[in-house]
This record gives sequence, C-alpha cells and structure tokens, in this order.
Amino acid sequence: MSRFFISPDELERGSCVLTGENADHAKVLRLRVGENVTVSDAMGRESSGTVVSVGQEYQIEFGAPVLSRSEPQCKVGLFLAYAKADKLEHVVQKATELGAASISFFPSVYCVSRPDAKGARAKVDRAKRICLSAAEQSGRGIIPEIRAFDSYQAALQAASEAERFLFLYEGERQLSLGRALADAKPKTLSLMSGPEGGFAEEEVAGAVSSGAEICTLGPRILRCETAPLCALTCALFALGEYDEY
Repeated sequence: MSRFFISPDELERGSCVLTGENADHAKVLRLRVGENVTVSDAMGRESSGTVVSVGQEYQIEFGAPVLSRSEPQCKVGLFLAYAKADKLEHVVQKATELGAASISFFPSVYCVSRPDAKGARAKVDRAKRICLSAAEQSGRGIIPEIRAFDSYQAALQAASEAERFLFLYEGERQLSLGRALADAKPKTLSLMSGPEGGFAEEEVAGAVSSGAEICTLGPRILRCETAPLCALTCALFALGEYDEY
C-alpha cells in the first residue's frame, strides 16, 4: 500500500491534498480514485485512507489516526564515520528500512571521505531524500533524523546521551553485542561504527571515557557499510523487535 507523509495538522483533519513531492509521487504511482493508501505524520501516527479525486490534485480522505505498529520500542541511533558516498547512502537506505530512529555522520582519523561544511550539508540533504523514500517504501511511522557532526567528540557526546551506548570495534575480543544486550530493555540505544580504516586507538579510548561499551561483532572483519547494518539488525533482534507483527 502506498504511503505518504503529511503534516500532523492534516492528519487530524481527516483529509488532505497531496502537494509537492507527494503529488509527484502520486503521479508516478498513477493513483486512481478508490485506491487505498496510508498517510503518516512522520511522528509515529498514521491512518488508512482512500483516494477520492485525481487530476489537477490528489485528494485523500482517511479515518482517525492510530499509533504506527512499525516503529521499534527502542529508539536506536546509528552513528557512522564518513565513508564514500555510495557506501554511506547504502547504509542510510537500509538502516531506515530496518528501523533506525536516527542516523548521524561524523569524521574519524582514518576516514577516506572528509567533507567540508558545504560537503557535509550536501550529504545530509541527499541522505534525507534517500531516507524519506526508504521510509515510505518500508512502511515506517517516522522519518529517521539525519545529522552531521563536525567533530568526533561532538558525535561521542550525542551518542552518550542514550540509555546504552555500544561502540563497535574489531579489536574487542570479550564483549559481543549480543551479550551486551542480554536481558536489557533500553528505551534508547546508540550504535557507533567506524570508517574503512577502522577506529584509531585514541578514538577507542575516547569512547570508553564517554561511557561507551566496546563490543565485537564476531571474528570476521566487516566492511564499513556492513558493520552498522549487522549491528542494527542484531540489536533489534536481541531486543525482541522482530518477534511480533
């Protein structure tokens, strides 16, 4: 079923007219009168509706909003060291589908990609568009927040604000992500993943000082675009987010 994100005010009114990118999307989908669609306020509420007019404008009528069932109980923030554009965009798309609540970028010692302020804004804008499309496609009740930090320390500070902060490091040999979350039910969780060259030792030390738990994803070395998606999936599974529909 096609999904459109609209304003909270529109969701309360019970009807809306699709404009801008929503209208363009409707044209691509070739929506017809009588088709069922879902509308969401991107804040976790949604409603099932019906297309009542097409042509110059697409009007949709729908019932009272309800809480989306697609959102995890635990809000997981993913923190990604800058990587090459195609890798970063791949993670943004898939992390949105999997259920991330937010996705943040930050610079790291061994980053191959080092965007300046203008480049960082461009990456965020591009990521937001990818995120919106992925949220619509996967039936999300929210659009994950996209952020870019100008320093590693700023990213650490933001990540440490979650109830649990897990730092993914290939040099860890004791604590696995699964054991770190065994019997845990945090409401907020941060997962931090490194760049192509991994984290520098001083960055690991900084994470420990910020209260992070250093975790391993197992004996295999994962690519920078694989590790965060593996961690996000494992975390949500460990927290029981895939147990019910």
